Amino acid sequence: MRRYTGEARRAVAFPLGGFGAGHVALGGDGALRQWQLPGLPNHQGFLPDSFFALRVSSTEPPDDVVRLLRSAPLPPHERPAPNVSDADVPDADRLPPWPTVAGTEFHAAYPFAEVTYLDERLPVEVSLSAFTPFVPLDPDASGLPLVRYRFTITNTSAASRHGWLLATLQNAAGWDGVTPIDGTRGAGYGGNVNRLLRRPGQTGVLMDHPGLAEDDPAYGEMLLWTDGPAAVLPRAASAEAMLRFAETAKLVAPIQLGDFGDAALRAAVAEGVSPMRAPVGPSPAGHTWNAAVAVAFALHPGETSTIDVVHAWWFPNRYADFDQFGPSQPYRRSLWIGNHYATRFGGALDVLDAYLADRDRLDQASRSWADVVAGSDLPEPLREVISAQGTLVRSPSLFRTADGHTYGFEGALGASTRNWNGDAGGSCPLNCSHVFNYEQALARLFPSLGRDMRETELSAQAPDGSLPHRLVLPLYLPQLNGLPIGGPERPALDGMLGAVLKAYRSVRDGAGDQWLRAHWPALRRVMAHVSATWDVGGDGVLQGDQPCTFDISLHEPNMFIGGLWLAALQAMRAMAELVEPDAAAGYADRFAVARDGYDKLLWNGEYYAAPDTGSGDDDTRTIGPGCLSDQLLGQWWAHQLDLGYILPADRVRSALAAIVRHNLRTGFGEHGYRVFADGEETGLVVCGWPNGGRPAEPLRYCDEVWTGVEYQVAAHCLYEGLTDEALRIVSAVRERYDGTRRNPFNEVECGDHYVRAMSGWSLLDAYTGVSYDATTRRLRTGSRPGRFPFVAGGAWGAVTIAEDGTATVDVLGGKLP
Repeated sequence: MRRYTGEARRAVAFPLGGFGAGHVALGGDGALRQWQLPGLPNHQGFLPDSFFALRVSSTEPPDDVVRLLRSAPLPPHERPAPNVSDADVPDADRLPPWPTVAGTEFHAAYPFAEVTYLDERLPVEVSLSAFTPFVPLDPDASGLPLVRYRFTITNTSAASRHGWLLATLQNAAGWDGVTPIDGTRGAGYGGNVNRLLRRPGQTGVLMDHPGLAEDDPAYGEMLLWTDGPAAVLPRAASAEAMLRFAETAKLVAPIQLGDFGDAALRAAVAEGVSPMRAPVGPSPAGHTWNAAVAVAFALHPGETSTIDVVHAWWFPNRYADFDQFGPSQPYRRSLWIGNHYATRFGGALDVLDAYLADRDRLDQASRSWADVVAGSDLPEPLREVISAQGTLVRSPSLFRTADGHTYGFEGALGASTRNWNGDAGGSCPLNCSHVFNYEQALARLFPSLGRDMRETELSAQAPDGSLPHRLVLPLYLPQLNGLPIGGPERPALDGMLGAVLKAYRSVRDGAGDQWLRAHWPALRRVMAHVSATWDVGGDGVLQGDQPCTFDISLHEPNMFIGGLWLAALQAMRAMAELVEPDAAAGYADRFAVARDGYDKLLWNGEYYAAPDTGSGDDDTRTIGPGCLSDQLLGQWWAHQLDLGYILPADRVRSALAAIVRHNLRTGFGEHGYRVFADGEETGLVVCGWPNGGRPAEPLRYCDEVWTGVEYQVAAHCLYEGLTDEALRIVSAVRERYDGTRRNPFNEVECGDHYVRAMSGWSLLDAYTGVSYDATTRRLRTGSRPGRFPFVAGGAWGAVTIAEDGTATVDVLGGKLP
């Protein structure tokens, strides 16, 4: 479990919330921020008066200590990182009027975030463990709009102590998720209703806004709940009122009788503990209500108590109101697409009950996943990456619509997108194929969601066989076929080739022959379109205008596109052997011709570079003799899909070593592009020109540092036995994202939580050597000794490799056929 202390807490913001179900972040200081419950990405979203606090008292010696369960905001870094905002503390100058704790320590093992509160004046030790259930292979179990906060309080003093854990929450029904809120005053507020919830052993406040139309984007419910012995202030107009409620709370009968058992505490709170009166009725116009639960506890010296608090929410409405590429169609913004989780639950109370009904299994499975990663023998930087991949999968960048389909922005608009857009909403919609070419975590952790993304991608195929690299929602609308798309303008060639590779990944993960047969015609049409458009000469080397992930077209033969083409031909051969054996030889023959053509044309003795045509015309040379970090992306895919080498193995290793040697740099100055590494940091640039010859108009983004590319190169290094090089790259990433200036749980490119960074998942199988193929029901393990996590088709757990190479597989969830 990674520990963040001191300055390293500054930028920590740990996303909580289910897949596609809205989010809130727990900061390194213990405060909640980045409220995005309805699903609109917005790191500046702040919900006031929503916090945790503690009051601890003793009769003899007489003592009463109150604290906000958060530390004071850390001062800004003397050199803040550009293009990120996670270190922002939105309420730094308006904290509730109780003292903060002296300090915090933050520990992370996804999906668990743990905060230890440090304060010598407190006579108890206090810690928080917060999580949303996360179960690999089970997207519904991992898609609850809920956070459980578990506080552990231990009496470390020599006297008996009693007190109150205060949990507060503002009713945000009606809030658009963007407009700043001043206390309880905000746009969309007015007529908010908080209802007291009492059940046997449970207490809470159910919140809604009945005056809103049921199709209003901000229509929904929230719930503040505990199963501890709690007093409730169901409505309050300020943080001060809720703190005053805790200050006036009393446990008269338990103190007089000396009975602090659970039954006595529950009887005391049932009789009323504070003379304060809560306001009644709906909230005034322009305002909402806050709510608070104060959970009683009593501890003899050395005793420990745990208190669970839950935030649950239910916002059923999502609209296609985000920026969509292609020609403007204003009517699209009014079209409802909904949230999948809202079809499973009828309200916030249903969400809670679903969790409680399966609480033990969900808690245990989530803890098992956290432990199998945190306790593994992976090197520490790799453990951090694999653990944090879950935060990308369940970030605001991804969502599920009411019909169950899965979609993703490239990222969430934020500080890194204000040069061309705003900082609230989704960045670069939707399901961008050339960016999702790097994604592995979502499809491997939740194969059913990966298959769904393939299905929607192929459903948008044009009559000529091409695939647009972005989707339009709702899906029944015309797609971007034959139209300018944007980023790049024409359908991305690398995205089309990636569609083939991702389809084969789904087959190997257990999609089945029937699934493949259903989509095989579309895959054949894609490859036929690529051949007819770019392999006109029949030599296997793709020529001409090649739109790609750099938001431009490459015009010269290059191994970035070429490698994907080679891997796709091999994947088509492998799939043909399953469903159309007579076609397999044709793909194998085309692969052999293309491999030899690319290798002969592009190999420069050290790495693969664009050929010098000798024409003297440099207008279209964007890479030229440059060393592109992504030149072996196709080989990275081929290794993951057990397709073997698509180029001579010795040249692959030489090129990979050259990428690290030339492109992994320490020290960055001004370069005219977006800055994701600066000062004396280390990072892998997109492209370098070690032998000179940088074109006057070089590859777009060439001087930037993309974590998705870094992880891809590092994983490939592991496949090739270049372990030291791999760890240098990954360590550099984690040092940049160490919490001091950047958030370890938010890797940024064109937006926050950028999906390209989900390439980090490939580090796991590359290091451990684990590979699964559902078509043969074969699980292969590596020879590196140790205990490691695995996810293989329909099962997940741990694989242990002994020194003699013997493997033991411990299935913790799902089943291996």
